[in-house]
Amino acid sequence: MTEPKAWSVVARNLPEHAGNRIHTDDGAREAGFPAALVAGVTTYAYLTHPLVAAWGIDWVARGGASVRFRAPVFAGRTIEFVPRPNADDTTTVTAVDADEEQNPRASIEAWRDSGAASDLRAGEPLEPRRFELDDEFGPGYGARAGDDLTLYEASGLVHPAVWPAIANRVFSTDLVRGSWIHTRSTIRHHGVARRGDVVDVTASVIDRFERSGERAVVDLRISLRGRPIASVEHEAIIALPD
Repeated sequence: MTEPKAWSVVARNLPEHAGNRIHTDDGAREAGFPAALVAGVTTYAYLTHPLVAAWGIDWVARGGASVRFRAPVFAGRTIEFVPRPNADDTTTVTAVDADEEQNPRASIEAWRDSGAASDLRAGEPLEPRRFELDDEFGPGYGARAGDDLTLYEASGLVHPAVWPAIANRVFSTDLVRGSWIHTRSTIRHHGVARRGDVVDVTASVIDRFERSGERAVVDLRISLRGRPIASVEHEAIIALPD
């Protein structure tokens, strides 16, 4: 079995993230940061690179990962993504910025098989939504962010970062007020989707609490032709402290 290898990239923000001002220099400085924060889903896309380079479509189809954002990744910085196998058959990948004292900036714990999707957990239901998997939600997500893997565009396979990106769209539409910060997610894959597929998203808010601002935790199921292909637990600070 091929082991994941380290990889680095100059982090960047995509145009669609400018609606959240924390991903612009001016908005980030207003919130007390020195420069634009790279969107969490883009950092997640980078973190998956060593896994997919080693494991290919198999991980995209049935693997998964738990991601935590521990400190901001700033646009324009060179970030190294370092994998480490664990004794329990998971793999940890960390994001390291050599210009910052606090590291890792983000990390994932990844596994090879997510199993079948569980039922959506009870909570505060959100409006069901439908997305066509193209453009910002298509195979090109990683390439636009600087991920040089050719697998997605060559096969029309939707990038795994699209699932938390869809969760972000649900948050930005239904929950957030002003600038907001994605803090963690658990993403489980139950199948693959390709360019032009249309997916249905059901979601419920399973928790709300205060910690460095107002937070919400949402459970989402993303289905293609009636079958779940991704499960996401998504947490974000939906209102920053004054």
